[in-house]
Amino acid sequence: MVSTPLQFPEIDPIAISIGPLDVRWYGLMYLFGFLFALWLGGRLADKPKSGWTRAEVSDLLFYCFIGVILGGRIGYVLFYQFPHLLDDPTYLFKIWTGGMSFHGGLLGVITAMLWFASKTKRHFFTVADFIAPLIPFGLATGRLGNFINGELWGRATDMPWGMVFPSGGPIARHPSQLYEFALEGVLLLLLLLAYAKRKPPMGAVSGAFLLGYGCFRFIIEFFREPDSHLGLLSFGMSMGQILSLPMIIFGGIFIAWAYRRKAKERTA
Repeated sequence: MVSTPLQFPEIDPIAISIGPLDVRWYGLMYLFGFLFALWLGGRLADKPKSGWTRAEVSDLLFYCFIGVILGGRIGYVLFYQFPHLLDDPTYLFKIWTGGMSFHGGLLGVITAMLWFASKTKRHFFTVADFIAPLIPFGLATGRLGNFINGELWGRATDMPWGMVFPSGGPIARHPSQLYEFALEGVLLLLLLLAYAKRKPPMGAVSGAFLLGYGCFRFIIEFFREPDSHLGLLSFGMSMGQILSLPMIIFGGIFIAWAYRRKAKERTA
């Protein structure tokens, strides 16, 4: 017996209209992610001997938010639309056409953290370890925004939870946005919070974030439809998988470095 595929729920991407201004759910999802990071960061800063103040957390998150926006846009254009950029250099600034890259946003956040660490005379990994658990919830809300927009859907499937998306043709597809919401967002958040409570050596938490996200994203890419203008690239991998490999490698290196450094300090 063939099951009837699920139909994409009719969700208006516009949450509310205020006069001529349309407030979209996608934008609100980023706002919710930022507010949660601000709340969680404040809670962590309030802990005894945290070494952080709420004002510092607010400043750091503001710089990281700017890094996400600029890096996300630049990364999307360079990684996914480079031929388009060569044809029209002004495309980089046409943000109203849409297009953001997580990996580009990550590079923007790393740049912001480097600048903040230098400004406050902190070790980079002290900043990175603090910010790492604040990121996954924003990733989760961002994927919900993708789902509401009916974009970035998955490959064709005959699984019972396959869904027909308005822009994905008449066939049922993996709701890969929800897979990413669950793994890259909720599960990664819980894992990082639990790991951070064990007080691992400096650099281990940020390494765990890179390793965890890279692995989850690499796996989910098998269910997500590759970008139509890129398709599958080297060794049958998608662009998302290729960009996730360095995260997995560096994540493992950072964790190994952190524990080796700790071992040397004990024997010194």
